[in-house]
Amino acid sequence: MNSEFTIAVHSLALLAHLPGHMASSELIAQNVCTHPARIRKIMGILRKNGFVKTKEGVGGGYMLACNPGEVTLAAIYRSMSTGTLKPHWCPGDPKEACLVSANMHDVMDQIFTEAEQYYTKYLEQHTIQTVLDKIRQGKCRVQDSQ
Repeated sequence: MNSEFTIAVHSLALLAHLPGHMASSELIAQNVCTHPARIRKIMGILRKNGFVKTKEGVGGGYMLACNPGEVTLAAIYRSMSTGTLKPHWCPGDPKEACLVSANMHDVMDQIFTEAEQYYTKYLEQHTIQTVLDKIRQGKCRVQDSQ
């Protein structure tokens, strides 16, 4: 799993919390606790996938371009992180005479593929709105300054 998915969900929840308002990459980055350049990269992917719209120049930034109650976390995951549950490296050597070493990569690949399918199915049950609702039900340590 990569952090881009979590940052994307956080950013979209923030924009859903500020309906009709433009948010700069600096504002989003401050809220997410990361660098504005990282936010711009992630927001570019979200824009390409129709989740946000942008306006350049003074007063510009990002605005939600979708209904938060209709965007599932699975859709965001597919845009940002598909394939990230599987590690880039898996032990074993298919040329090895050892039964374990020769088959470990294929077995683990199947396990991670199935895990991702289950994970995506679970994420289909949650939307940006359900995330925002859960946030609003929680106890905030700091009052919203927006």
